Amino acid sequence: MRRVDYLVGTHDFQLLKAEQFMQDNVFAYRPHNTGMTLAQVMTEHGFGSVPIVDKDHKLIGIVSEFDLLKALMEGKELDKVSARDLMTWDPVRVTPDAPAKELIRLLEEKHLIRMPVVDTDGKLVGVVARRDILQGYVYATRGTKVF
Repeated sequence: MRRVDYLVGTHDFQLLKAEQFMQDNVFAYRPHNTGMTLAQVMTEHGFGSVPIVDKDHKLIGIVSEFDLLKALMEGKELDKVSARDLMTWDPVRVTPDAPAKELIRLLEEKHLIRMPVVDTDGKLVGVVARRDILQGYVYATRGTKVF
């Protein structure tokens, strides 16, 4: 669920943090998962990328649609290539206390759609997307949800 969906009343948007925008029920995968598994979840759920975590749930990488498309262009079969072979290692990430302006700056500067949110131990706790921030802005400034 997107935490921003629980934002009630007007708020100063500039004071909102990643933990208020992020989705905390996140699909995360392991390095051994196949490209086909990742492609299926991305297309079925509308994700542009998925985080890759180790056995302790620490973020180690991310696989995007671009990574999967690149593998296809190189003639690779997605069911024969692993996330480990496809992923961007050590991706851009934020902590739950990252302010709205920092989130926007990183998303814009790095041309990202979504960013992982990690705790102080590097464990994945959520994902924040551009749309979550826009939705948070609408909810915070209007004080009500718009459907």
